[in-house]
Amino acid sequence: MDVIELSWWQLGLASLLVIALAACTHFTRLGLGRDILIAAVRTVLQLALIGLVLEALFSVGSLHWVALMAVAMLLIAGREVMARQKRRLSGGWAFGIGTLSMFVSSFTVTVLTLTVIIGPDPWYTPQYAIPLLGMMLGNTMTGVALGLDRLTDGVWRQRQLIENRLMLGETWSQAVVDIRRDAMRSGMIPMINAMATAGVVSLPGMMTGQILAGSPPALAVKYQILVMFTITVGTGFGTVAAVAAGSRRLFDERERLRTDRLHTA
Repeated sequence: MDVIELSWWQLGLASLLVIALAACTHFTRLGLGRDILIAAVRTVLQLALIGLVLEALFSVGSLHWVALMAVAMLLIAGREVMARQKRRLSGGWAFGIGTLSMFVSSFTVTVLTLTVIIGPDPWYTPQYAIPLLGMMLGNTMTGVALGLDRLTDGVWRQRQLIENRLMLGETWSQAVVDIRRDAMRSGMIPMINAMATAGVVSLPGMMTGQILAGSPPALAVKYQILVMFTITVGTGFGTVAAVAAGSRRLFDERERLRTDRLHTA
């Protein structure tokens, strides 16, 4: 089946729907019209730019350029994790913990998937490495951000209860075990829900894109299963690592709760 080419004027027609939505939110006084338009413009500019970058990267196919692209994606994701937290760890720890957690989980799972499961030659082929890492980082970023936000907000709200538990002789880990467990669950639930409803409620984005591009549905299904499994694993391990490290940072070496290590964004 031939792929139907899309022209810019056709995308312009689609943009009219976004403008209509922005106008609707403006007249209903939701206060989202400006945000929708700015997000739409950013989408066009960012995707157009990344399209040019990927074309150049695909033509070169060098490990050094692929690694540079991956590091840039990781740093941007780390910044987004920090920005999405209402109360964050001070001193750069919000950025550091989130970025390191995503690096350990997303990069490990991506490299393992490329070398052991998919097996392109070379293993860092940009056509496979960059899209897979992008999907991995995007979803892990959401899980880590949700987990850290729930952790810091929960500790702040229940700081008196935590201090009472510490005075009764509990360790720092025991004092925040419920909050930490709830934070980890918050980061993982979106991906679990996505797996549970895939193919029943919705067709995932990668599968839909492959089918629209002309790939056989059976092949698209195989890739989508692989991607959802790897994303869930990366998100799960990243969330667990981030919440565990973040909760430890909230206590000092004498196991005292340090709320001064939190500040409001």
